[in-house]
Amino acid sequence: MDIIKKPVITEKMTEMGEKLNRYGFIVDKRANKLQIKDAIQDIYGVEVMSINTMNYSGKSKSRFTKAGFISGKTNSFKKAIITIAEGETIDFYSNI
Repeated sequence: MDIIKKPVITEKMTEMGEKLNRYGFIVDKRANKLQIKDAIQDIYGVEVMSINTMNYSGKSKSRFTKAGFISGKTNSFKKAIITIAEGETIDFYSNI
């Protein structure tokens, strides 16, 4: 099971990373906090202090087009906010 899917790189999360040492990740929906902690420590080599997780449900979307009414649903996902130890950082841009 691939636990960490991708980091959340937004203005809000970048600011939280700089000021509070908190980083966001999209994770597997079945992963628990201990599995997420182990995966982050293995990949980035930092000490994880705390983890907050939140489950987002998919939203219903609909629109009118020339072909008619189209309805669908966005994907649901789980997001984890990781707080790391003071003085440590995670650099997402080093692998580019």
